[in-house]
Amino acid sequence: MYISTTKKRVRYGETDKMGYLYYGNYAALYEIGRVEMLRELGFPYVLMEDELKVMLPVVSVEAKFLRPAYYDEELEIKTLLKELPSKMITIHSEIYNAEKILIHKAIVKLFFVDMNTDKRISAPAKLINTLAPYFI
Repeated sequence: MYISTTKKRVRYGETDKMGYLYYGNYAALYEIGRVEMLRELGFPYVLMEDELKVMLPVVSVEAKFLRPAYYDEELEIKTLLKELPSKMITIHSEIYNAEKILIHKAIVKLFFVDMNTDKRISAPAKLINTLAPYFI
């Protein structure tokens, strides 16, 4: 398993009238976590898209809203990869508030797609080789 953690503060423009992080903005938190996780692994999106010509469209999102996140609150985004990807990569996101309480969780599934053919492909070997040591 690979776990990555990053932080993000809730901005005023991301909240609703109640001062809660607007529910539609949670997907951006999953993306922040996913992009930072891949960057930590030395496998940034720019490498995948520009060099390997692979994109990762989202196929499904399952989200659970446990407690609200508030304006100006610093959130911890924990991104977990529990299994090696194949034709799909499944990202587990957990969002914690400043008190370290789990307030939100989601499962995001993405496919690997060849940018030249628009066809689904298996995860790039370079990514699998990077991740393999974490799944021994």
